[in-house]
Amino acid sequence: MGEKIIVSALPKTWILDLDGTIVKHNGYKDDGTDTFLDGAEEFLSGIAKEDMIVFLTSRTDREKELTEAFLDAHHIRYDAVIYNAPYGERILINDKKPSGLRTAIAVNTQRDVFLEEIFEVEGDL
Repeated sequence: MGEKIIVSALPKTWILDLDGTIVKHNGYKDDGTDTFLDGAEEFLSGIAKEDMIVFLTSRTDREKELTEAFLDAHHIRYDAVIYNAPYGERILINDKKPSGLRTAIAVNTQRDVFLEEIFEVEGDL
């Protein structure tokens, strides 16, 4: 089991890469369809309704219909998919709340291995 990450009970914004993080890297090219990594579909389905889900991908607009049809077919709720992201680092910058709550969390996973970290809600944060 991976590292435990403590988060607040506040609504969250999940910013998730697709290829190699949620689905098999380039599976839509190599296999003709996307395939969820083990545990990813269940994780996404368990995200609270009040949370926002944004997918980032280097896929181009040409893959938009294929990508969103896959997510819709699996009943994956999302607020946006951002296409054409550069291949380099994704940098998240946010301010801390006056209470000290850190409002930016970054997690790097191994390619094609779903998230090993466990998010645990702490009501006092």
